[in-house]
Amino acid sequence: MRVEFGRRALAGAVVACVVVASLLTSPETALEHLATIANDPVAFAAVLVGLYIVRPFLAWPATLLAVVVGYGYGVALGVPVALAFVVGTSLIPFYATRWFDGGTLEPTDTPDEPDGGLRGHVERYFGATGHVRGVTAARLVPIPADIVSCTAAVSGVPTSAFVAGTLLGELPWTLAAVVVGSSAKELSTGGLGSVGLPLGVVTVAAAMVLLAGPAYRSYAQSTE
Repeated sequence: MRVEFGRRALAGAVVACVVVASLLTSPETALEHLATIANDPVAFAAVLVGLYIVRPFLAWPATLLAVVVGYGYGVALGVPVALAFVVGTSLIPFYATRWFDGGTLEPTDTPDEPDGGLRGHVERYFGATGHVRGVTAARLVPIPADIVSCTAAVSGVPTSAFVAGTLLGELPWTLAAVVVGSSAKELSTGGLGSVGLPLGVVTVAAAMVLLAGPAYRSYAQSTE
């Protein structure tokens, strides 16, 4: 019990630090520095890797750094590079949440009958949709990426399914961000700009299509 309380206290402290760091750090400063070293491939890559590693701790959106990747590497190289970074950094909160939740990096067993709280709703969601479909649909919807990582972790989603769903769900967002970055004359924190709203509408519609089948089956079972 004491060990579990210690993990939860540490988790609360980490969340508090993330909130404070996100409020005190400015993406503008980092992007200004990247713009000055864009012509130095080694320095640009080193700083970019560092920013991706700390991104989950600063609560920066992944699309912001995908724009930077597009600015530095173009579309052909930028898309696979940005996707690799998105998946890699998404595993940081995913594994951290697993450890805080159960003291292990392996998926924990979930009860056959989920409770009625938030965790129970999340477990029922993944139970109805399947792991890959559930992660993909959640990634398509414009909500903070790290929230999806954490909820997938506490729901026992296997790492392979999490990676596959993240790749599929983040693909349209990453592709759009890299294209925007590759055509930009200078780096800014504007993210996807005017592309963001129409892309959000399309991805939400795609998520609804993915969830239509599971939603219908759940409704049919509830009326039997």
